[in-house]
Formats: sequence, structure tokens, C-alpha cells
Amino acid sequence: MKSIPKLIRRFLGILLFSSILLIILNFVLLAVFMMGQASNSSPWMMAGQVAEGLQKMDDSSYILTEELLLELQASDIWGILIDNDTRQVVWRTENLPKSVPMSYTIAQIAGLTRGYIDDYPTFTGEKEDDLVVLGYPKESFWKHIWPSWDYHLIARLPQTVLKVLFINIGIVLLIYLTANTKLLKSVNPIIKGIQDLPTGEAVHLREAGVLSEISASINRTSDILKSQKNQLRKKETARANWIAGVSHDIRTPLSMVMGYAGQLREDTHLTDEERQKAAVIVKQSERIKNLINDLNLASKLEYNMQPIHQTEENMIAVVRQAVVDFINMDIDDKYLIEWETEESLTFCPVSVDKALIKRAVGNLIQNSMNHNEKGCHIYISVASENGKCRIAVSDDGVGATDEQIQRLNNTPHYMLCDENTTEQRHGLGLLIVKQIASSHGGAVKIRHSSFGGLCVEIILPLQ
Repeated sequence: MKSIPKLIRRFLGILLFSSILLIILNFVLLAVFMMGQASNSSPWMMAGQVAEGLQKMDDSSYILTEELLLELQASDIWGILIDNDTRQVVWRTENLPKSVPMSYTIAQIAGLTRGYIDDYPTFTGEKEDDLVVLGYPKESFWKHIWPSWDYHLIARLPQTVLKVLFINIGIVLLIYLTANTKLLKSVNPIIKGIQDLPTGEAVHLREAGVLSEISASINRTSDILKSQKNQLRKKETARANWIAGVSHDIRTPLSMVMGYAGQLREDTHLTDEERQKAAVIVKQSERIKNLINDLNLASKLEYNMQPIHQTEENMIAVVRQAVVDFINMDIDDKYLIEWETEESLTFCPVSVDKALIKRAVGNLIQNSMNHNEKGCHIYISVASENGKCRIAVSDDGVGATDEQIQRLNNTPHYMLCDENTTEQRHGLGLLIVKQIASSHGGAVKIRHSSFGGLCVEIILPLQ
């Protein structure tokens, strides 16, 4: 699975980024800390300044400048000057502690230059051949008395630091991978289970490990989806069977009604009014029969029960034939059908079920007639552009408002929606047209006609 390596790379990236960020942060903090400690070199500088500031008087005594003396007093620093010949203190500050000796051996001088006098950290400076010693308050500095490092250790220090750094990173990665192995093993089946849920496959994960609660939730979700799918399948099967059964049961009595009504319509012994009423019964019975056929076809298309036999057809010829078949059905003279296709377009190849396309075109023509009882002109056109075949059925009738057109384009039919089932959105004829177009990978677009009425386009992909 692609998601597991991606997840691992993400975790490792975060870990490496965090480690590098921490290392950089540590170096920055170390630099800031060292900058704060940079002033620690000032004791040596101060000792040198005091050595330069001591002035020898005529009587062989020494005096320190007022500025340096005040600076020593402000920091509670005492100072002495040891004579090179006698190793005696020949100058001292007034705050010199009583525990500080006034004479020194060579060994004592060697000790104080790198360490302490009576726990006072000392720093030295040269006054010609004499030695200036400054003593700072106790616990103000910590000094390395015997600092010594192997030369090769210092020379290889950068390589050593890098080796230690990489070893540390490797150990951290090893600990991380070891600690998260079980987690990664648990994530793999969970991700696969989540990916399998939309496919409808039954998912059952082992409910163990640190992610057992998530696995249990996925299992419950899978059981719920499976139950809902079974219930929906039963509901759809029952619905389709009910529609087919009711349609079948209606056909027999309807045929009898149409037969007897037809006989009454032709019976010369009846009055003209009675024969007219019989003709109305025949006409309405035929309408019921067509509605039953439409209901069956819509149900089959909805549940993919209608076989679709697609072949490459010239849509111009198919639409022409649908129009001719419709005209041959004794169409009323008040509905004039006109062919508006450009003469230069003679071939428009599309892979379709010819019978279904003819049914769709016929439904659109019938819709124009049903919604324009006073008559109208119906215009049929076929166009080929941008890899699409457009079949348009337009009229110059009453048309529809923008709100009605938007509802026709966007609102699902009541057969396709469980809510507001009592609301008649549009007839089965337009639903069948949309279903036929969808089964061929196409679409239906409803808009205002350029002739003043309504235009419905069936858009299909060219072969």
C-alpha cells in the first residue's frame, strides 16, 4: 500500500527535522551562553591593566590610578604586587584579606598563577619583572588548575563530534523504529480496511494492539454498511418487482377496456355523443398504457435491468427516422415538425442503442405537444462540436420560467428521491430521456429556445 511508506517517510521526516532543529537550537543556545560568559576573560585583562596602571614613586612605593582603584573596589577585588627579587608584597589594596600571605615561595607563585590563594580565584599580570596578582571574591570563578589535552584528540575533535552526532541520530532512529513497529503493523490493516469500506467489501479487522478501538469502530461501521446495503437491495428489488407486477396486472383489464371501448366507438347503433365518450375512453386508456410502459422502462433503467445494445450509428439518420416514425403516428396537424440540421453535416457517428435514442427523441417531441395544447412548431436539429453530438428538440410554445428550467435541470425526479415523494417534479418522459442519455455517458440540458419556447438537448460523446 502506498499510504504506509508515505506515513513512515512522514514520521521519519518529522523525527529528522526535529533532531536537526534541536541540534541547531542547542548550538544557538550554547553560543548565547558563551557570549554571556565572554566577560570571564576580563580578569586577565584587568590584571594587565592594573600592572600598567601601577606607578612607582621616588621612595620605591607604588600607587594605582584612581579610576582603576575605584573599579577594583566596586567589584570587591583585592590586589598585590610581588617583587621579583625578594618575593615580598611591595604593594597591596586596602581590602586585602588577612589570610593572604605577604611573602611567597616560587612554588606558591606557581600555584597562584593558575589557581587560588586561600580559595580566592587569582589572576596575574606582569609589571616589568614583578608580578601583579588580583584576587576575586570566593565562588565568583571556577578555574581548571591542571588543564591538559591530548593533541591528537583536539586535532580530531571535529571528526569525533560528527561521529558521535551520527551515532546518536542512528540510535534515536533505531529506538523510534523499534518502539513504533507494532504501531505501524496496526496501522496497515486499518488503512486497508478504511479503503475497502467504500467498495462495499466486508471488513473485519483484528481488534488488538494500541489501535484496537479504531479497529473495532471500523468493524462496526462495516457491519452497519453491509446491513444497510442488504436492506437497500431488498427495498430496490421489492420496488422493481412491485412496479413490474402492478404493470403486468393492469395490462389485462386495460386491454379489455380498450377493446370494448373501441367496439363502442365503432358501433353505429350508438349516438354520436356516446361514440365520442367511447373514443375518449380509448384515448385515455392508450395514455395509461403508455404511462405503464414508461414506468417499466424508467424502473429498468434505474436499476440497470434494461439491456443496452450499443452499435455505431449515424445520429442524423437515427433522429430522422425517429421523427418520421412519430409523424406516421397520425400526428395532429396543429404540430408542425421542422428539420433544422445544417445540410453540410451528413455524418455524426455515436455508439448508441438505436431504439433507446429514438425513444428519447420521441419523448421530447411528445413533451412539446403535451405542454402546448393549442399547437406549436417543433424544431429538430443535430450538431457536432468539440467531440460531442448535440440533439436538440425545440419549440415556439409557452416555454418555461428561469426558475422552472433551473428546477428541471437540478431537481431529481420523485422516482429517484425518497423525500417529498408526493411532489410531482416532472413527468416520466423527461426522466427516461435523462436516464437514456446517462446510460450512454451523456447528459441532458434544458434551456430557453431561440424560437421562444423550450429547448431540450441530448449531449452524447462522439464515437
